[in-house]
Amino acid sequence: MTTVTLPPGPSVPRAVQAGYLLTTRRRGMLRLRARYGDAFTVNLPIFGRVLVISNPAEIKQLFTTGSDVVDNLEVNLGRVLGPGSLFALSGEEHRTQRRLLVPPFHGRRLAAYEKIVEDETVRELASWPDDREFPTLPSTMRITLNAILRAVFGAEGAEFARLRELLPPFVALGSRLATLPVPKVDFGRWSPWGRFQIMRREYDAVVERLITKADKDLDGRDDVLAMMLQSRYEDGTRMSHGEIADQLLTLLAAGHETTATTLAWAVERLRRHPDILRELVAEVDAGGSALREATILEVQRTRPVIDAVSRQVKADGFRLGRWTLPKGFGVVVSIALIHDDESVFPNARAFDPYRFLNAKPDLHQWIPFGGGTRRCLGAAFATMEMNVVLRTVLRDVELMPTTERAERWHSRGVAYAPAKGGRAIVRRRSPRPVPSGAATTAGARS
Repeated sequence: MTTVTLPPGPSVPRAVQAGYLLTTRRRGMLRLRARYGDAFTVNLPIFGRVLVISNPAEIKQLFTTGSDVVDNLEVNLGRVLGPGSLFALSGEEHRTQRRLLVPPFHGRRLAAYEKIVEDETVRELASWPDDREFPTLPSTMRITLNAILRAVFGAEGAEFARLRELLPPFVALGSRLATLPVPKVDFGRWSPWGRFQIMRREYDAVVERLITKADKDLDGRDDVLAMMLQSRYEDGTRMSHGEIADQLLTLLAAGHETTATTLAWAVERLRRHPDILRELVAEVDAGGSALREATILEVQRTRPVIDAVSRQVKADGFRLGRWTLPKGFGVVVSIALIHDDESVFPNARAFDPYRFLNAKPDLHQWIPFGGGTRRCLGAAFATMEMNVVLRTVLRDVELMPTTERAERWHSRGVAYAPAKGGRAIVRRRSPRPVPSGAATTAGARS
């Protein structure tokens, strides 16, 4: 029998702990670390008792442990995104599906998507008002949604337009439901889960029509849907339409909201750091990218949109650093806590892109995309997208600094966004000559 060894944690009832962390999730985690250290045990609805860690060595061990010992714990994300989603799969099924989905989001394919992202950014910037404050999050949401839709489905059409209308409320509702228990009683359209299922059925119908159209002309297409239809498992079979629909929903949901929110945070941060903002503009005008890439890394460190990732022990027992866990026990890696750790990132509360200038982060310490075999499949795409959008914004408009206080963190369910939407005031910049080689980003990280 495995002798269980766990760190201390709050002893109040589960419902009280849940209410505390739901209402003060980020601040609550910081207070628990201040009281108990870099590991503590909490008791939560859906997950039960879980170990929360932010120690770099223990995070590295967890991320590098095989899926036969620890695997996914994202119970509700699997329900929201579908049984064929990567979030719902485990073990060999997860590895097999992931292998099929890697090619569209790496290597030379990324260069083909850059023009799409820049075009969508330029189109959206044309609607930005001069000298009037406005929230940038709705704009960045439109940019990233249109970009991922075009990358996934290629040419626009009636189905494309319907998905553009359907996905924002669908993803927003799903993001909130992913943090809540599934009710035992189904109230149909009168309940949030019922409304979600209605939207899910419409999404499935639209995607089925798109798959049928794509199947008739695969040779003339190079979008993600076409590549998925052409991919094959080792036995020669291809993904079912249901699997494709689930994976596409995962790509569309995860592929636009988190990236858009990080871009809104970038605007919020840069307006409050005018010296960095000036250097970034000068770098864009000179055709450089190093500081911009470092800035994106630092925005993700100081304002992680997703604050935690989870695993569950699958083996009979698991020794994780100082702790011994039984089968079925959950482990939560706090992204927010390790990113805020002074021993890992000196002067952690400061916004300092220079810490990453010409230096790659340790992917077991800088973890906005998660880690291990569950690291975000679209990390390279998201990094490229943020690079192109930020470059285009800095090139085409002047972002006016502000002395206002930082925007508060606002929970959108799964993701954290700036409470006021990353508000900005801009002015058009005069056209400048494009330096040689400036049209290509310096490369996306995977």
